[in-house]
Amino acid sequence: MYNEQMTENLKGSLHPLTQVMAIISRSFRELGFDLADGPEVETDYNCFEALNIPKDHPARDMQDTFWVKGVPDTVMRTQTSAVQIRYMKDHKPPFKVVVPGSKVYRREATDATHEAQFYQMECMAVDKDVTLADLKGSLEYILKKLFGENVISRFRPSYFPFVEPALEVDMSCFRCNGIGKINGERCTTCKESGWIEIMGAGMVHPNVLQNGGINPTLWRGYAFAIGLDRVVMLKYGLEDIRMIYQGDLRMINQF
Repeated sequence: MYNEQMTENLKGSLHPLTQVMAIISRSFRELGFDLADGPEVETDYNCFEALNIPKDHPARDMQDTFWVKGVPDTVMRTQTSAVQIRYMKDHKPPFKVVVPGSKVYRREATDATHEAQFYQMECMAVDKDVTLADLKGSLEYILKKLFGENVISRFRPSYFPFVEPALEVDMSCFRCNGIGKINGERCTTCKESGWIEIMGAGMVHPNVLQNGGINPTLWRGYAFAIGLDRVVMLKYGLEDIRMIYQGDLRMINQF
């Protein structure tokens, strides 16, 4: 039952997800990126095939998804990378674009680190002379805005169908400053390694550029994507992803 006395002294606050989206949007605008978004209900082609993931490709198993009943070849998008295809078809390079906070869906078992619905941020830059150095510079700028000036990043080889070379990106632990210990005790955030795995990245695969209507012999690009829920959990010390969506004011009002 509504009680005016109970609520008169409460002040509104932005949800941690909204705060992180605002930081990312503002930071990318400072770097000259445009903001974009796309539909949550997406075609199989934009979500998979155009991103160099053909039918029956093993990479689809990592994104077991929800199909829309009665609408052929239509899914709830599993990744914001589908926006890359839509943006490339509507814009001529050079361009820099970021999708700062969009919902994606996967058929996941819900637990402390997984949800069937979560948020992603996607970034893409296409020009004639972009390199991995440009990618690293953009990444470090954003990570410093989110986690502090002492954060640095490193690349590790990986595999994603839509980028080549493909990279895993780690950042130095912002809680222990990359040392692995806090006051002599094991850092629980990085598990004493000094590094935190944060996102996937790489140079846009020529097939993806071509599927977006861009000539890969003239243009190249870089891209990376990060789960915003994971950023919120790291930044604010949350141990369970479900806390983000429960609407518990005791949690939200702390930030």
